[in-house]
Parts: sequence; C-alpha cells; structure tokens
Amino acid sequence: MERFMRHKPPTFTGGYNPDDDVKWLDEVEIIFEAMRCTEEDKTSLGSYMLREEANHWWKNARQRL
Repeated sequence: MERFMRHKPPTFTGGYNPDDDVKWLDEVEIIFEAMRCTEEDKTSLGSYMLREEANHWWKNARQRL
C-alpha cells in the first residue's frame, strides 16, 4: 500500500462522465504496470481509491460476488 500511495494515485468518486472514468482507469493502470501488480493487488489497491458514489457501488457489487 505504501509503495502504491507514493505514486499519488487519484481517487475516483463515480458519476456520469465516461471520460473521467477512463482517465482515472488509465492513471491507475500506469501505476499498476510500473509496480507489476497482480490482479488481486489491482483489485485491492484500485478499490481503496474509490470514494463516495463509486465506493458505495463497489460495496454493493462485492456483496454479489
């Protein structure tokens, strides 16, 4: 987590702007590639950066998995 946070990843709040979604995903994927993250780490680290509406969605989606 510390190593990931040193890259200053952006938070994601959700919303209805697909461009913002793609931009956030592109930015965190660059960090994931640089860190050579596993798929499990990507899920954990990416979900840590979710806030507000996006975090609410993730909590609901995770319960259904």
